[in-house]
Amino acid sequence: MAEERRIEDLTLLVTGGAGFIGSNFIHYMLDHYPRCKIINLDKLTYAGNLDNLKDVEKDPRYEFIQGDIRDRELVRNIFKRVQGVVHFAAETHVDRSILDAGEFVLTDVYGTFVLLEALKNSDIKLFIHVSTDEV
Repeated sequence: MAEERRIEDLTLLVTGGAGFIGSNFIHYMLDHYPRCKIINLDKLTYAGNLDNLKDVEKDPRYEFIQGDIRDRELVRNIFKRVQGVVHFAAETHVDRSILDAGEFVLTDVYGTFVLLEALKNSDIKLFIHVSTDEV
């Protein structure tokens, strides 16, 4: 059986980490767990803002990857480098979903499916999905 590791010793993939909640989570983890490493995967749509993370961009424990959770190959490659996933990435805002529902379904449903499929085919034991009623 694989050795259990504490969260402070993990490298975590954070999806949607440039958004409001994701960036605050990244700050919290880096501030409170000095051995924790973060890989932030964000597509940088309307809700993502790298200014939220200016103060950590040079931290050696932090890495930003601009990309899409729907990209199976990218997700598989990142999963080889992490021991846990905290999934914030989503298209939200009801008004926007009425205008372009397809993009919401692709990201919120299919994107999450891509992450879960990669999880199923990995040794990762920690997957946390954080969402909102707007999703």
